[in-house]
Amino acid sequence: MTSQTIDAAAAGAWTLGDRTVNRIGFGAMRLPQTGEAFAADAVARDRDHATGVLRRAVELGVNHIDTAAFYFSPLRSANELINRALAPYPDDLVIATKVGPGRDPSGRWLPHATPEQLRGQVEENLRQLGRDHLDVVNLRIVGTDSIAERFGALAELRGAGLIRHLGLSNVRPHHLAEAQAIAPVVCVQNMYGIGASPEQRQFVDLCGGQGIAFVPFYSIAGTGRTAGATTDDSDEILAVARAHGVGTARIRLAWTLHQGPHVLAIPGTGDPGHLAENVAAGSLRLSEDELTALNSLRHDTA
Repeated sequence: MTSQTIDAAAAGAWTLGDRTVNRIGFGAMRLPQTGEAFAADAVARDRDHATGVLRRAVELGVNHIDTAAFYFSPLRSANELINRALAPYPDDLVIATKVGPGRDPSGRWLPHATPEQLRGQVEENLRQLGRDHLDVVNLRIVGTDSIAERFGALAELRGAGLIRHLGLSNVRPHHLAEAQAIAPVVCVQNMYGIGASPEQRQFVDLCGGQGIAFVPFYSIAGTGRTAGATTDDSDEILAVARAHGVGTARIRLAWTLHQGPHVLAIPGTGDPGHLAENVAAGSLRLSEDELTALNSLRHDTA
């Protein structure tokens, strides 16, 4: 079986609230441009190429797409590409977005949204995506301060029917506890990959114990972050990749999926070949010895 014929369902499924998604999804951050995301001199990706990648992802069984209104480059917006490519949306497609950060039209980062500004960000996502409600909205934060007022504002929008489910991004365990006292949390989206610290691993397990999806970002990019996949692969990762006859990106994704049935992957790409390889990672099974070797790595990507 070639990577082009492996469906996202091979990774298994998990639930986000009342929605079931395949554990291999698609992250839209890299879609609006070629090269590094958010770069001031980013070159806009060809629109037809970008929409073709999105349609191919859905053909391959991807039914969980991660996006945000601040994912844009000159001439291209991830949300509007998703709208153009996939509307009217398939019934089983779950689109998750993020609020909190913002950028002005020139791309300059703005201060994180206040509780009062979050409604405007939610409405902007609705407009760009052409939806009357958002499936999942993650509150993305920076720092360790209380999130009660901001999460409470989103909970009010959920009560009003603009949001179906709520999640958190870039948070710590105390934020999760604080949010759960206000409204149900269906997912936590944090940086995580091979080399993660024991504390990060404990948070993954905490989410699993509570039935909350854990959605890692930069699980392939690692130290490359917004620039894309890391080229700093250790001997252990290279050895496992050689043993399976695949690239290291697929090993990183497979390792991610082995961290628990509640762990969802959202790799992003603008390359149809890489898309198929990423989806195919859902069928790759690592041995206990391979997992032990990869688990022993520290501070490689996280």
